[in-house]
Amino acid sequence: MDAIKLQEVRALLNERADQYNQPSFIAKDPISIPHQFSQLQDVEISALFAALLAWGQRPTILKKTAELMQRMDNAPYQFVTQHEDEDLKRLLKFCHRTFCDTDLLYFVHWLRWFYENHTSLEDAFLHGATMRERLVSFHDLFFSLPDAPARTRKHVATPARGSACKRLNMYLRWLVRRDDRGVDFGLWQRISPAELICPIDVHVERQARLLGLLKREKVDWQAAEELTANLRLLDPLDPVKYDFALFGEGVG
Repeated sequence: MDAIKLQEVRALLNERADQYNQPSFIAKDPISIPHQFSQLQDVEISALFAALLAWGQRPTILKKTAELMQRMDNAPYQFVTQHEDEDLKRLLKFCHRTFCDTDLLYFVHWLRWFYENHTSLEDAFLHGATMRERLVSFHDLFFSLPDAPARTRKHVATPARGSACKRLNMYLRWLVRRDDRGVDFGLWQRISPAELICPIDVHVERQARLLGLLKREKVDWQAAEELTANLRLLDPLDPVKYDFALFGEGVG
C-alpha cells in the first residue's frame, strides 16, 4: 500500500472508529453483558462467556448469555468460586448451538480451579513472547485438568490449529484496550493494546478486503496477523481500535 493510499485509509478508518466507538455501540453487542458488572472478576468471567458464545445472531447471543448469567444468580464470580454441587444442577440443559452443559460445567470447574490461585484471568494470558504463543498457552492451560472433555476443545480456539481465534481476540480487546469512550474496559494492565490481534468475522473480513488490508484468502491465524500488521501501519499503539470501524461498516 503506497503512502497516499495509506493516508486515505487511515483517515477513513479513524473517522469510522470515532463514529462506532461510542456508548451507543454497547446495547446490541455481546459486550453489553459484562457491562452489567463492576467487580473485576465478574466482568472477566461474564465477558469470557459472552465472547465464546458469540456466534450466530446477536439478539440470540445476548439472550443466551443473559440466561447463563441468570442461572449463576447474576453473580458469576461468586457462583464459580463458592458453588456447591447442588448449585450446578441449575446449569443443566443450558445450550447455545453446540455449546452445552457438558462444556459449561467444565468451564465452571476450570474457572474455580484457576481462581483458587489467581486474582485475575489476565494471568492466564501472560505466558509467551507473542500473542500467538500466549493464546496457545492459554488453550493448553485451559485443557490441562485431567477431566477436560474432548468435545469442549472446539469451543476454545488456538493458533496451533490455525484458527484466527476471533472470539478470544475480541475478549482480549474488551479487557485490554484503554480509551475514554466507555466501550472497552481496559481493566488488564499487563498486556499492551499494541500487542492485540484484530478479531476477524465476516463483516471485518469484507471491509478489510475492500480496503486492501487483507489479501490472504483463508481466514486463519496468518490472516489475523496480516490484517493486524496492516492496521499497525495506521496506529502502531492501538491497531485494534479499527475493529470498530471495520465491523461497524460491515454491519451497516
